[in-house]
Amino acid sequence: MTILRIRASRSFAVPDRQSQARAGVPPRLSTAAAIARQASCNAGRVTMTLVLACACAQAADPDKVLRVEFYVAETGFDPVKVQDYYSHTVNEAIFDSLMTYDYLARPAKLVPRAAESMPVISDQARTYVFKIRKGIYFAADAAFKGKKRELTAEDYVYSIKRFKDPANKSPFESFIDGIVGLEELKKDAEKSGRMNYDTRVDGLQALDRYTLQIKLKETDYNFGYLMAMPNYSAVAREVIDAYADDTNGHPVGTGPYRLKEWKRSNKIVLEANPDFRGFVWQSEPGSDPRNIEIAAAMKGKKMPQIGRVEINIIEEQQASWLAFQKDELDILYMREQFSQIAIPDNKVSAELAKQGVTLSRITDPDINYTYINTTDPEFGGFSKEKIALRRAILMSFDDAELIRVIRKNQAIDAEYPIPPDVVGHDASYRTSIPYDPALANKLLDYFGFKKGSNGYRTWPHGKPLVWRYSSTPTTRDRELDELWQKSLDKIGIRIHVDKNKFPEELKLERACQLLSRTASWIADYPDGDDFMQLFYGPNSGQNNNACFQMKEWDRIYEKTRAMPASPERDQLYRKLWRMVEVNGVIKLHDTRVRNMLVQPAVIGYRKHPILLADWIYVDVDNSRKLH
Repeated sequence: MTILRIRASRSFAVPDRQSQARAGVPPRLSTAAAIARQASCNAGRVTMTLVLACACAQAADPDKVLRVEFYVAETGFDPVKVQDYYSHTVNEAIFDSLMTYDYLARPAKLVPRAAESMPVISDQARTYVFKIRKGIYFAADAAFKGKKRELTAEDYVYSIKRFKDPANKSPFESFIDGIVGLEELKKDAEKSGRMNYDTRVDGLQALDRYTLQIKLKETDYNFGYLMAMPNYSAVAREVIDAYADDTNGHPVGTGPYRLKEWKRSNKIVLEANPDFRGFVWQSEPGSDPRNIEIAAAMKGKKMPQIGRVEINIIEEQQASWLAFQKDELDILYMREQFSQIAIPDNKVSAELAKQGVTLSRITDPDINYTYINTTDPEFGGFSKEKIALRRAILMSFDDAELIRVIRKNQAIDAEYPIPPDVVGHDASYRTSIPYDPALANKLLDYFGFKKGSNGYRTWPHGKPLVWRYSSTPTTRDRELDELWQKSLDKIGIRIHVDKNKFPEELKLERACQLLSRTASWIADYPDGDDFMQLFYGPNSGQNNNACFQMKEWDRIYEKTRAMPASPERDQLYRKLWRMVEVNGVIKLHDTRVRNMLVQPAVIGYRKHPILLADWIYVDVDNSRKLH
């Protein structure tokens, strides 16, 4: 599938020639088409990719309810503080990022959201200027003391500064390290013990009420992508101040939905935001038959159509599958356990097809991997013995068995950290950590990890060798535990499994307190940099969950950040990944296929490779409900 292979200019609106794509190099960012805008309530017709509608034409019907599930619990809804996919999905519906993606366009195409147009980029992609749409308002909240509160450029200045506030400990702080003056602001906050949000930052300024200027230290062709991430959406300072003790529990944004109900780790209910500006459904279907069908059904509708979204946390696959069969869920991520029943031969079963159920299937832009913490007192460090030990452990694991037994063949083998259809993927790369328990045993023998009479190994000094592994108390993770147990038995190493709920796992991971865990990373934006940053030393405690730190690696990676997508950058990526493998940091497992089952009442659904809250763009026909 060519979901994420970007073929357009490397920037949005670049006047200087130095920033233009070179011949023969696949460019990285899509250029927006010309935007024509009509704002009359009477006209009711707007022609742009994400189109403003009049506030008087609020479309959401409270009787239209969409029921979906998360199979992992959320952690909260403060864009600065959350790290997980599920919380970000909710935030994408509540808050407005400056940019977003066209719903149907493939390859993924960047388009304006809160910005009125694509940013103007100059100085070799070191300066970005965004124009904020006028007339966007935050959802009503007591923090505003009864007044309507318009979104302004200053809200983005404040929101971005929050990532550098030491008190927030943001897992996505490093993404905006390149903004001129932000690091100095953080250092001042560390010295004084408090962030001064009124301090002027040269690289982050509101030039006027609706104009945001961002200046970067180095060239960064990916910065526009960052501004489409839900993390960097705008929050209101008044709201953060009013709910300082629990900003995760009081999200107030300018997006199409607002939080109605939240039972932590159990249920989330969103309702349409009555203060939302609305938009008219418009997208680029291209020549794809399914896209053309969706466009015919949805084009011209005032959005959002759905008045209420109910999200249930259902960790066990059997429970979610039964709920879908009983028409208690409208959209289901069909995970592995029952996939052979629901989608034999990767097609909807005859029984489901008879009911009108459809399938939206994509290869996720993700990687799944097991890491080993390189700062761990026992297993960490870069001596030959420790590297050999980590590599032996990783070589004991059979990815083919994982895909066959646990994934039920709903995944493809991964050898390179940048997944297919993401810029920078290398299909020719072959791993230096293959499944090879015989070689793993030889490595352990050579470096003095001897087997005792019981068949298990000891450290060279004689202490029993026990590998610590962390996972959640779900059926799928128990299967992973068993596969790791089986793998380590082949090389004579004991395993101790610690069980934690997912939010606790993330908390321990960010503190570099977990030795190992099987983790996932799905693209925030469709470029290889989003995956290579997972191993950047300064990202330890954020997204670098192996806490891998190596000065030479960081030096090379920093060089790539100022490079456009090119064969030269790809060559450096290969070198960087080989360094990670050689040091026994990560075992790549697979890239998953995402199968979304959709009930007949849902109109216009198609899974997007980057967008999270797809239901912003769909409709529900209650007359087609099965029960």
